[in-house]
Amino acid sequence: IATPGQSGGMPFDFSKPPVIEGFTPVSRRKDETFKEKLLRKTKENPFVPIGCLGTAGALAYGLRAFHQGKTRQSQMLMRGRIFAQGFTVFAIIFGVVATQLKPKQ
Repeated sequence: IATPGQSGGMPFDFSKPPVIEGFTPVSRRKDETFKEKLLRKTKENPFVPIGCLGTAGALAYGLRAFHQGKTRQSQMLMRGRIFAQGFTVFAIIFGVVATQLKPKQ
C-alpha cells in the first residue's frame, strides 16, 4: 500500500474527476436553484404538474367528503384521483419519449 509520501503515489486524486479514455464530458448547465429547475421542467412538460395538482386536489376533496360522511361523493373523487394519477404517469412517459426523440443540439 502506497502512501502519499512514497514514490508510487496515490493511484488517483479524489479532488479531481477521473480521467476516462475516450470520454469527453459535456459541459454542465450552470447550477440552478430549485425554483429555476422547477420552472424549466414545467415548461418542458406542463402536463405533469397539472396531473399532480389534479391528483392532490381529488385526494384532498375525497378525504374531506369521506370525513363528512358523503360516501358517494367520496367514491367519485377517489375514482377521479385514480384517473388523475394515470394521466400523470402517461404525461411522464410521454415526456420521456418526446425527450428521447428530440434531436440533439
